[in-house]
Amino acid sequence: MKTIARLRSVLVVAGAASLLAATTLTVSTAGASSTSGVYNAKDAALVPAAYKGTTLQVATDASYPPDEFFRGTAMVGFDLDLMKAIATTLGVKYKENNVTFGTIIAGIQGGRYAIGNSSFTPTLARQKQVNFVDYYQAGEGVYVKSSSKFVFKNLQSFCGLKVAVEATTTEQTDASNVKCTGGKKVNVEIFQTQTQANTAVESGQADAGFLDSQVAGYVVATAKGIFKLTGKPVNVAPYGIATSKTPNGLKLAKAIQAALKTLVANGTYTAILKNWGALSGQIPASKMILNGAKS
Repeated sequence: MKTIARLRSVLVVAGAASLLAATTLTVSTAGASSTSGVYNAKDAALVPAAYKGTTLQVATDASYPPDEFFRGTAMVGFDLDLMKAIATTLGVKYKENNVTFGTIIAGIQGGRYAIGNSSFTPTLARQKQVNFVDYYQAGEGVYVKSSSKFVFKNLQSFCGLKVAVEATTTEQTDASNVKCTGGKKVNVEIFQTQTQANTAVESGQADAGFLDSQVAGYVVATAKGIFKLTGKPVNVAPYGIATSKTPNGLKLAKAIQAALKTLVANGTYTAILKNWGALSGQIPASKMILNGAKS
C-alpha cells in the first residue's frame, strides 16, 4: 500500500538516483501472450475520442516490487504488465513515466498524465481529486522458512517470537505495538533493507518476516523454496488505477474498468499476478469498482 508518504521503504534494485530520475518507457501494444492481453473492440469503443490516436502518459513510481520497480535499467512489475494488458485490450498506445509518487495526482489534475498506475490506495481524500478503478488488494503479510511450524492468525501470533521487519515501515510500528499476555512480547528485529530481513529469517535469527502482503508473495516466489507464506494478510485495502475527474477522464476510467473485467474473464489478470507471486491480492471482476465519480 502507498500513501502520500509511503507506508514502507521497500527493496529497490536500482540506486536512489536512478529511481528519482524522470525515466520513461514507451511500450508497443502489438501482439498478445498469456500476460499481454488481446484487443477487444467492445472495450476499445469506450475510450474517449480525445485519447485515440495519441500516446497516453502513465505515471508510476517504480520503487515498489513486485508492483513496479527497476530490474537493471528496465521498469518491471505486475502493475507494468497489467498496464500493458489494459492498453492492448483497449488498442491504445502509452508511455510509462517513472516519477515521485507524491507528484502523480497533481500531474493527473494538471493534465500531464492521463493515468496514475502506482499501487494507489483509493482513500476518500484522494477520491475527491481523481477517479479510481479498483484492481487489487493488499495488506500486511507474513512469511517463514519452509520448514517452520508457525501459523500466523493475527498480530498476537507474534507474541514470543522474533519478527524481522524493515526499518521505518508500518510493519515495524504494528509489530512493536502488539499487546501480549503471559509475560511474552514480540521481539522486533529491525533491518535497514528487506534483503537483510530476509537473510535473518533464512538463517534462523528471526522466526518470521513481516512486510506488505504482495511483497511477501514476491519474496517467497523468488526464494526457490526457502520460504513460504503463512496466514492471510491483515489490514487489507484495495489498490486503484487513477484518472482525472474531467469528462474524458471518467470515460477513460470506465474503459479501464471494462478492460480489467475482460482480463479477468480471459485469464490474463490471473496470469500476470501469478508471474509475480502476487495472487494473494487478486480480486474478482465484481470488486473492480469505480470510485470517486458517479458512474
